[in-house]
Amino acid sequence: MSNNPTELLYSRTHEWARLEGEEAVIGITWFAQKSLGDITYVELPRAGDRLTAGTEFGSVESVKAASDLISPVNGVVVAVNTALENAPETLNTAPFGDGWLARVKLADNPKDLMAAAAYEAFCAAEKH
Repeated sequence: MSNNPTELLYSRTHEWARLEGEEAVIGITWFAQKSLGDITYVELPRAGDRLTAGTEFGSVESVKAASDLISPVNGVVVAVNTALENAPETLNTAPFGDGWLARVKLADNPKDLMAAAAYEAFCAAEKH
């Protein structure tokens, strides 16, 4: 069974992007939150920050590890999920829903992102 919604695009660094017109909502994948374990802290960008695909835009800390958040898209942050500041565990319970990280006004069409099936194959290969 797939934990990856087919309407999303996925990066090799385990972030997802949901395209909505000229914007993208971004978050971390089920694979990422499961690998991290219980998430205890999230550092998010600020509205107005410029994101560049493939570069760090924040971080996630868990009881097991800390991990950089890598932007899957180019653009400017128009909103962040401030609810995660007080409830970072939402990334574990709803990574594709209430656990979204940021909304970005796209600078261009996202590149180098995978459909759900390709991402699942990538994750399966990464586990071995």
